[in-house]
Amino acid sequence: MAHPNCYHCGQPATDNNRIIFDSKAFCCTGCKTVYEIFTANGLTDYYSLGQFPGATPVSAGKYDFLDNVEIADKLLEFREGTTNIVTLHVPHIHCSSCIWILENLHRLDKGIVSSRANFQRKTVRITFNEETNLHQVVDLLCRIGYEPNITLSDYETTKKHADRSLMIKLAVAFFCFGNIMLLSFPEYFEVSEFWLDQYKGFFRTLIFVLALPTFLYSASGYYTAAWKSLRNGFLSIEVPIALGIVIFFIRSATDMFFNHGPGFFDSMAGLIFFMLLGKMFQAKTYDFLNFERDYKSYFPVAVTCLSPDGSETNLPIHEVKQGQRLLVRNQELIPCDGVLISGDANIDYSFVTGEAIPVAKSKGETLFAGGRQTGSSIEIEALRSVSQSYLTQLWEHEAFKKDAHLKLKSITDKVSRYFTPVLLLLAFSGLTYWLFFDMKTAFDVFTAVLIVACPCALALTAPFTLGNIIRIMGRHSMYLKNTSVIEKMALADTIVFDKTGTITSARVSDISYQGKPLTTEEQGLLRLAVRASNHPLSRMLYDLLPASGQTDVESFSEISGQGIEAVVGGKTIRVGKASFTDENQQPTPNQTAVHVSIDGQHIGKFIFANQYRPGLQSLFEGLDKRYKLVLLSGDNAGEESKLRELLPPDTELIFNQKPDEKLAYIKSLQQHGHKVIMLGDGLNDAGALAQSDVGISVSEDVNIFSPACDAILDAGIFNKFGRFLTLARKSVLIMQLSFGLSLLYNVVGLYFALSGTMSPLFAAIIMPLSTVTIVSFVTIMGNFWARKTGVSLPVEKPEKTDGLTNVIFSGSTPKYI
Repeated sequence: MAHPNCYHCGQPATDNNRIIFDSKAFCCTGCKTVYEIFTANGLTDYYSLGQFPGATPVSAGKYDFLDNVEIADKLLEFREGTTNIVTLHVPHIHCSSCIWILENLHRLDKGIVSSRANFQRKTVRITFNEETNLHQVVDLLCRIGYEPNITLSDYETTKKHADRSLMIKLAVAFFCFGNIMLLSFPEYFEVSEFWLDQYKGFFRTLIFVLALPTFLYSASGYYTAAWKSLRNGFLSIEVPIALGIVIFFIRSATDMFFNHGPGFFDSMAGLIFFMLLGKMFQAKTYDFLNFERDYKSYFPVAVTCLSPDGSETNLPIHEVKQGQRLLVRNQELIPCDGVLISGDANIDYSFVTGEAIPVAKSKGETLFAGGRQTGSSIEIEALRSVSQSYLTQLWEHEAFKKDAHLKLKSITDKVSRYFTPVLLLLAFSGLTYWLFFDMKTAFDVFTAVLIVACPCALALTAPFTLGNIIRIMGRHSMYLKNTSVIEKMALADTIVFDKTGTITSARVSDISYQGKPLTTEEQGLLRLAVRASNHPLSRMLYDLLPASGQTDVESFSEISGQGIEAVVGGKTIRVGKASFTDENQQPTPNQTAVHVSIDGQHIGKFIFANQYRPGLQSLFEGLDKRYKLVLLSGDNAGEESKLRELLPPDTELIFNQKPDEKLAYIKSLQQHGHKVIMLGDGLNDAGALAQSDVGISVSEDVNIFSPACDAILDAGIFNKFGRFLTLARKSVLIMQLSFGLSLLYNVVGLYFALSGTMSPLFAAIIMPLSTVTIVSFVTIMGNFWARKTGVSLPVEKPEKTDGLTNVIFSGSTPKYI
């Protein structure tokens, strides 16, 4: 019988935890409390905007450090008089109900003046007065299920205002371009009825005035880039662009004021507008994703420091010194290397080493920064400060300090190296040749050559092609840091994969059972025995086993590093290591297993194995045809045989790798001439991701936990990765075809321009047509190859498995689920 879903969060409300209130089912007291808060304040519309929109509320105890005024002030982005403004990252924002409730916080706390949610960035900007403080604001968010993510990077980094100069330049160019075109139509078509001689001078003057902001302001970036290029002795593509714009302006102003013609101000403004549009398209990337995270993005702002008299104080994390005693609660990150003083420690080092199973530590053992405590709170003595810890040393590796000269030169730069000097040579050669025959024709030829061969089409090819590919990939959950990543992906010949959390799911495990079949009653007793344990393996078993009535747990004890013992229904149940449940049982090497004994008799064991992502085998088989494949893991070699069956035979498998060893391996590949793509997920992969030519973070939640990288791949579309690589290669092909098309246009145009048969006016008319042609071509081809490579196709969904209990306990042979 299916359990009803919690009215607030949607989790199953089982017989053991169901709470009925106001004729509605809730899975816990917390969800019921949130419902009561919303009901008491007239905010029940929250539930009508979306089904199960909420999240289980959490305790705000870990944010007690916000009572420290010094810390709170540094998190505020504005404070003047009684007005305070803070922007908080809230990962749970996912629907219209979330936005609605977060923008109605003032109805829950009178001290909150206003709040504004940003769905894309998953942030909420809150303005509050002296009636409340930052700790109370965060406490309110936690109580209603919207816990903010406050990290050390928020504390140390000042807010940066977005650079809107490019957008303003584009807006100015668009306004001037549109109006100049409108005012130029009558003279182009020589409509004398509307373009009388007495008004011609006025409108030409108006066109000139409108052209000035475009020429002086909107195009200023090209002048600056051209000047820097010349100063460094390099003819970049901005040189002929800047020269062409200047020639456009001078020639147009000369024609207009000497009444030789209307000039080409409309074409000049159009050229500048389209190039800025391409630049905007290139710059428009997914800035709500953080590609530059370091350890400060994951560490808390403050820690709880214990005084000799036992009192607790909240201390900014960067002030922690050697010898201080710190309190680390359940699920909190260990901020610095230290010695365990008291408490039973089960440290999850998966974010640092990649090993998924928590490590049990005893009093006196060393704990390293970056581990996460799972279980009851512990006390540690700091061995060194945060800046000297192992975790910080990893991030200070030279791989994170790549110089700009190591960046790949773009295709546009390679083409412009030859195109620019040839164009200038032809323009001045044409000018020199025609000066011997006709001065007016000479300047017409010079102008026409620079206009018709203006490299705007070349300049637009890369940004529009790559910008469109970035948009397509982002729409299908592959987020790239910038356009150069596409070119690097296209050149790669080696792909290195991490194991845990990359090719395996970080949230699901395969569990099988070996031993005497368990009865339904025994399964229920075992479920109750592990219910009180917070160990990750115990939680997995609890979620897996079926409920069978309610029986009191007569006694319970948990022995750190060994297992748990409980008396349930008159039976003594032991769950844990082989030696803990039966002296004669020997553990299987490189196998993660939980053994079970009932009344002193060993019954069997549950075997935990990683669940590999759907489509892994077909993905590797497809990549193996073109790339050298390597599996580089911090895990042990326990699943090597299974991986050998799944992966192509020539895939290199390397296990037990520490973070610095992973980085060194990537570096050795590069020293042998390989272009490396690295896929990883945790902090243990951060150095390797930074060292590789393209570092891709595979993330279950693209908005929260991603190390420094060049791209973020949503774990849900992992089996699409090969399609993205194919699309990257095709994007380079599109650019090459576009360059060929542009050069063909330039060759034909230059022939007529140098022969003196093409007027500057005609050159100015066909120039924007070539731009539109190039932009249309690369956009259409990009969309075509996105469909052709399968990037636009839906992801294959794994089949659902029903009847898990019957499958697991059907016999002694392990069955994977």
